[in-house]
Amino acid sequence: MPFLTLASPIGTLILEASDRGLRKVVLPGDQALPDESVIRPDHPVLNDTATQISEYFAGRRQTFSVPLDLDGTEFQRTVWMSLAEIPFGATQTYGQQAERIGRPRAARAVGAANGRNPVPIVLPCHRVIGSDGSLTGFAGGLECKQQLLNHERVVHSGLDGDR
Repeated sequence: MPFLTLASPIGTLILEASDRGLRKVVLPGDQALPDESVIRPDHPVLNDTATQISEYFAGRRQTFSVPLDLDGTEFQRTVWMSLAEIPFGATQTYGQQAERIGRPRAARAVGAANGRNPVPIVLPCHRVIGSDGSLTGFAGGLECKQQLLNHERVVHSGLDGDR
């Protein structure tokens, strides 16, 4: 699988793609690559993703438009795609996300699907929080989740000097 590494304010990200689209954003601390991985600095999907994620961290991008090639169940893909509907700088609970996809009793299943989100940041699972407002489960760790939420709050409030 073609991959590219990207330095970011939260640490080095590993981006993996197929010819059809982005397959993974691997967060710091979870960076085992399959044996078949090949670094591809010239891959168009990887380059586009790297540019968009860099723009996100610079405060110049709030949504992503890279093609995706996600491997998951129909339910997982529904949950993952609904993440893109959570506004930049906002949060919602797992219960609210479950209601939004028409499965109001599936908050735990939504949480489990979010935990398997292969493209965090691009599909912003960090914007989903516990029903009591607490930060819960995130592949990059709760500190990373807090950093992403803080970044979005600063940019959203207009306090980011790069905007």
